[in-house]
Amino acid sequence: VIEDESALAGMQAVGRVVRRALDAMRAAVEPGVTTGDLDAVALRVFKQHGARSAPKLVYKFPGVTCISVNDEVVHGIPSAKRRLAAGDLVKLDVTAELDGYMADAAESVAVGAIDDATSALVAAARDAFDEGLAQARAGNRALDIGRAVEDLVQARGFAVVPALQGHGIGRTIHESPMVPNWPDPAARDWLVDGMVITIEPIISAGSGETYDADDGWTVRTSDGARSAHHEHTIVVQKHGLPVLLTAAAE
Repeated sequence: VIEDESALAGMQAVGRVVRRALDAMRAAVEPGVTTGDLDAVALRVFKQHGARSAPKLVYKFPGVTCISVNDEVVHGIPSAKRRLAAGDLVKLDVTAELDGYMADAAESVAVGAIDDATSALVAAARDAFDEGLAQARAGNRALDIGRAVEDLVQARGFAVVPALQGHGIGRTIHESPMVPNWPDPAARDWLVDGMVITIEPIISAGSGETYDADDGWTVRTSDGARSAHHEHTIVVQKHGLPVLLTAAAE
């Protein structure tokens, strides 16, 4: 929970780094590029601003960022061997640390032209984020965000991935409260003024069930369906909409 201007400034600064890295990675997405190439783009941005990879710092993740393709849901390991092809859907998930603060954001990016079903999946994740954001008000509970997300996702004919969710963030990657993408009755934490959380609809064109791949990191859909992910780090406000820390570079 942000309690002073210094903490807010720290969170805003790391949020800008995350945004710049995501923008640079997205601009580099094209058929033929490798996920390792995209990870190197993020690393250059981090170095320019004195930031570090939070997943590497906290969890010893083998990449700078998490890059997942098609049926890979989250935590895909960047690789010089994984080359993107036209029609792929790549999820770019960036978490940075700067001066003791951390912020996290993710986008689903088309590689060239994608089919209508994949476009609809991406739009549903983005719109579900907006629905969840509208519930991120002091006095609501974390499960209110989850209810709003799932209602939209199901109305569009897709499924949330119940095993994956948003979370508090600030001094480390995962803090309380957990912010589910469905109205999990266990997520009864009250949202309070100044609370920093991520809202991140993670959805599937299939059942929403997942499994852990053999690499020990990547989570994939059990039925091979494509997934989409849209995430920002936000600050809950007492009045009005939250502040989106990772929405703009300036």
